[in-house]
Amino acid sequence: MTDRRAHWDTVYAEKAEDAVSWFEADARDRVALIARHVPDRAAALLDVGSGRTRLIPALVAAGYRDVTALDISAEAVARAKVGTGVGPVAWVVADIAERTPDRAYALWHDRAVLHFLTEAADRDGYRRALLAGTEPGSVAILSAFAPDGPTMCSGLPVRRYGQAEFEAFLWPGFTTRESFPALHRTPGGAEQRFHVHVAWRLP
Repeated sequence: MTDRRAHWDTVYAEKAEDAVSWFEADARDRVALIARHVPDRAAALLDVGSGRTRLIPALVAAGYRDVTALDISAEAVARAKVGTGVGPVAWVVADIAERTPDRAYALWHDRAVLHFLTEAADRDGYRRALLAGTEPGSVAILSAFAPDGPTMCSGLPVRRYGQAEFEAFLWPGFTTRESFPALHRTPGGAEQRFHVHVAWRLP
């Protein structure tokens, strides 16, 4: 965990918000996806790997009143707090591969953490956290580089996912609600192919 944390602290300390490849200036599409599956504004939401994403303030602006932002990097969380201001947000610094949530959430959202976990032990830790942090009826929205997407990000290798890979990772315990490819354009103009998977926690 120490090496991972040091890596991400360095990234967020040295790079501007819009200088990282995963920067997304407009979070409206992601908020719409979340709202479609979890419309209750009082529902508890967890954003894993929140970084300095603009999703958190966008969720607050959309009326969500119980939002938890989790990231491995204390540097990212500190900077995100300044950008977001006050609001119904709990800020957590933790490695999700090693941290078990102490409550269940109606939504588990991960835009691009899982694909960095290339070791089986880390994926097992993530899955334990996912099961502890959800309950029957909870929704998990996971995004990762697609099978035809990049093999590296931020100098690190990644594990790529399509619908079949997500379903294998989530089985048993979850059933697919929707699964689709997505295209992200980096601030530098490059195109990155992602896959987005939405699943429901079974009783």
